[in-house]
Amino acid sequence: MKPAQFDYVRPQSAAEAVRALAESDDCKVLAGGQSLVPLMNFRLAQPPLLVDINRLTELAGITEVDGALRIGAMTRTRRLETSALVTERIPVLAAAAHWVGHVQIRNRGTVGGSIAHGDPSAELPAMCVLLDAEMILVSSGGTRAVSAGDFFEGFLTTVVEPDELLTEVHIPIPAAGAVWGFSEYAQRAGDFALAGVGCVVDRHAGTAGLVAFGPSERPMRCPSAEEILRVDGLSLDRVSDVADAATADVVAATEAVDAEAVHRVATVRAMARKAVEQAVRMTGEQR
Repeated sequence: MKPAQFDYVRPQSAAEAVRALAESDDCKVLAGGQSLVPLMNFRLAQPPLLVDINRLTELAGITEVDGALRIGAMTRTRRLETSALVTERIPVLAAAAHWVGHVQIRNRGTVGGSIAHGDPSAELPAMCVLLDAEMILVSSGGTRAVSAGDFFEGFLTTVVEPDELLTEVHIPIPAAGAVWGFSEYAQRAGDFALAGVGCVVDRHAGTAGLVAFGPSERPMRCPSAEEILRVDGLSLDRVSDVADAATADVVAATEAVDAEAVHRVATVRAMARKAVEQAVRMTGEQR
């Protein structure tokens, strides 16, 4: 199919893009287009105006500032995956980026586009929740920062207002001694994940984060699983307990009423085991 008729503007600066958003009652921002264009082709989305921000190089790039990585919204996913800075500072983020679609999609898709789209099966929104990221939104009325925990509201729904532009993401860098794990399952390579789990554990500080994505309407932290990792520590003896706790957290937050939903929830347990085992191996424990 072909998209419905639409108007098109290509701003030359972020300020110009914000003005275009403010002047339109109903428009969509075109970044990588890997989600928006298919929706338009199937006419599931019919925006009367597209604001193409692909020329805004000012919104691309990865820098380290004040203990966090600042990632421009127009940074391509492939760059996130291959960046030496990301691999060194937040390796779980680079590992998750590798699972985003196929390499052709990663070459074109953007960090900001994936986050703003808010797909509950997507890797980058899940990493934002896991790593306590902060999203920077700009409009004609000013700038606001929104934590990842408040950013994703539901299925393909975020707090971004129609006149706001996501310009960058700030992701705190975990402590040097932190270990991590990431695992997801899709029916075919490049497909959307049925379920996935990521974790980061700092044994010295006694902190732990574990996120599950796929079964619920948005990526979710698993507090019961995190509590086990914080209190009992990271060991092979506790992997099954953590996986069971993560599954229970997901069940409590979702309504698994059909076969697919039940399958997704069950997959969380397997992915949690793999992710936590990966983190344990980084500690050198062999028991």
